[in-house]
Amino acid sequence: MAKKVLLATKKPFAPSAVDAIKKVFNEAKYELVILDNYTSEEELKKAISDVDAVIVRSDKLTSDILESAKNLKIAVRAGAGYDNIDLKAATAKNIVVMNTPGQNSNAVAELAFGLMLYIARRGYTGKDGTELRGKTIGIQAYGYVGRYVAMIARGFGMKIIAFDPFVAADKMKEDGVEPVSSVEELYKNSDYVSIHLPLMPQTEKSVNYKLLSLMKKGATLVNTARAEVINEEDLFTILTERTDLFYCADVAPSDRKKFEESFAGRVFFTAKKMGAQTVEANNNAGIAAAKQIVNFFEKGDKTFQVNK
Repeated sequence: MAKKVLLATKKPFAPSAVDAIKKVFNEAKYELVILDNYTSEEELKKAISDVDAVIVRSDKLTSDILESAKNLKIAVRAGAGYDNIDLKAATAKNIVVMNTPGQNSNAVAELAFGLMLYIARRGYTGKDGTELRGKTIGIQAYGYVGRYVAMIARGFGMKIIAFDPFVAADKMKEDGVEPVSSVEELYKNSDYVSIHLPLMPQTEKSVNYKLLSLMKKGATLVNTARAEVINEEDLFTILTERTDLFYCADVAPSDRKKFEESFAGRVFFTAKKMGAQTVEANNNAGIAAAKQIVNFFEKGDKTFQVNK
């Protein structure tokens, strides 16, 4: 009996990505069901009720939704972060959860530099700005995205430092990156701090007043990770106290309007989270997710499982 796969996306993939995903499943002789632009949890519950696999983007797979998935064996998040999936509930139902690490990394890294340039050139308003060349960029978490950030930073002629206790110092040095021994050292010595932390209990609100108060005069904090890794109250306080600091993100604070009105010209937020919103990233993540599902069923491959 053919496997049935659900592609559930409130924020649909680009048409070219959908075509590429269809091709993977057609070749495997799997049935693909598409649910996009849906508006209610009930629609997702109904669609997921009889499928063997599901691909999501930022769509939430809560315990309630997973309870409706009677035949589900695997759920793949097309992207790196997977905090939108209830891992505990999935594990309890023996559902394998995977992500597609690295597929969106270049898109996110390029956006980080787009944000930096916007701040450096003062929003292209005609005011005198600054250059990235010769400045120090501090990369907080040296994973897939962090490595792409380092690659691009070299092209800009920046000095690159990074902090990640889970990555060997020798690996960073091979990439021309200077490892630092603490996150405090990173914040203290960077003109730009680029955050690439995953959201987990130990990182939630970890970018706090203590860290932010260490930032250099005129420094910029760039967040293309998750809004929740920032302590928003502390960020507001430090931006109030330090009129020399800047903040830009594609994950706006919960009280976006308050930040924009209070710190006009010093903060910038994209209209929505858009780090992975390129045709290339859409294709890469979608195709990777589809192939991982086929490899899981045909070969028992669990390489990218995150709920081990």
